[in-house]
Amino acid sequence: MRALRTFFAAPVTDVLDGLEHSLAPGARGLALVVAGLLAGWWVYVPVHELLHAAACWLAGGEVSRLEISPLYGGALLARLFPFVVAEGDYAGRLAGFDTGGSDLVYLATDLGPYVLTIFPGVWALRRFTGFGYGFALPFALAPFLSLTGDAYEIGSIVVTRLPAWSGIEALRGDDLFRLVPELAKLGDPPWGGVILAFVVGVSWAFVTYALGRWVAARVTPAIADRL
Repeated sequence: MRALRTFFAAPVTDVLDGLEHSLAPGARGLALVVAGLLAGWWVYVPVHELLHAAACWLAGGEVSRLEISPLYGGALLARLFPFVVAEGDYAGRLAGFDTGGSDLVYLATDLGPYVLTIFPGVWALRRFTGFGYGFALPFALAPFLSLTGDAYEIGSIVVTRLPAWSGIEALRGDDLFRLVPELAKLGDPPWGGVILAFVVGVSWAFVTYALGRWVAARVTPAIADRL
């Protein structure tokens, strides 16, 4: 039971430990954390989306349209990559890709960016204070920030491979808030599949963070362990 409690409490514990040590200098420490968080988020968004595209391509898929907001460097990236467009309803989104009908390619596409959580995300979160701690937050906590996005989509891919929901493509999507109203229009919405997909996604998020923590512990000790 203790190991299970640690497994689920670890993300909160790591965030609070880092915050406690970062705020020790007072207002200056808080300013550094906020500045690091803003900088980390600005960097993470386009890197995250580019890793989606790279993972799809490396797994054997094709990428035709990657939307990145101009606020996050979309205009510059559009000059460097022919598939990037500086527009869209999201900060960033892989809007056009072809998996060739392979769910393995689909999963690889979704999972690609989260290598940064496994390393260096969690390691940096547990290692640094101040600006570095704030910068690491989006990288380390990305799986939890994606619970209604990529995490749900990962869960939905798994669930639609099960006999009860096999072939129900309507269950799949990377925006749960948009998906639910669409499913509600169906005669018999597969709510059981939605719930299970969400649970699978949440479980994946905790497992990914735990893997990052395992790697971090073998690289260098956490801030809380060193001070």
